[in-house]
Amino acid sequence: MCVYGAGRTSLDLTAPPVPPVPPVPPGGPVKPSARVPVQRSSVRGQVLDALRSALVGGELRPGQVYSAPVLGERLGVSATPVREAMQQLALEGAVEVVPNRGFRVLARDTRELAELAEVRALVEVPVILRLARTVPAERWARLRPLAEATVRCASDGCVARYAEADRAFHLAVLGLAGNGELVRVAGDLHRRAHVPVGGSADLVADAHEHAALLDALIAGDVEEVGALLRQHFGDAP
Repeated sequence: MCVYGAGRTSLDLTAPPVPPVPPVPPGGPVKPSARVPVQRSSVRGQVLDALRSALVGGELRPGQVYSAPVLGERLGVSATPVREAMQQLALEGAVEVVPNRGFRVLARDTRELAELAEVRALVEVPVILRLARTVPAERWARLRPLAEATVRCASDGCVARYAEADRAFHLAVLGLAGNGELVRVAGDLHRRAHVPVGGSADLVADAHEHAALLDALIAGDVEEVGALLRQHFGDAP
């Protein structure tokens, strides 16, 4: 079973129940000024995570049109948070709006994936090479659990969990630069670049590149770091 995140399952499996709306307290409704609008954003976030997982894992197939009410029923929520999540995914280029029908999942063709890999390399490689010359070994060593997590998720063969572990590792590395905008842009690019891959062997090979990269960073071997980064990003310039 491919489990997404902390106990969440992919869209084609039983979805987790959405937390119920808290009951009205005995003293009557809470004054508007005292309400904390946590519940709605929590539901929307859960739906967005579930849909992203389904896209990466291939449960939502490219070319297919999905309606918000149908997806909402499968997730156990109303159509509204599904529409909101799909609008966000449309902004990210993962789906497109089909008027009066729903949302069509877009396919990433080879050229688009190559372009995304090139842009990711242009963003990440110079930063990581600079960090390789300045960040002490003990700080790199703290990222070992994240690199090991990518290997575990890859071995499980769950694309959705691997995508999140992979993203966590890359953003933790870039986070050492102390630039929040860099991390945000890199995170957006990472989400757009992740698509279902050929199989668990591809995931495992990719994950072991993280471990090798971290070894080179800890050793301070900048030349090896550069070679591994070129390999990891598919020799993009």
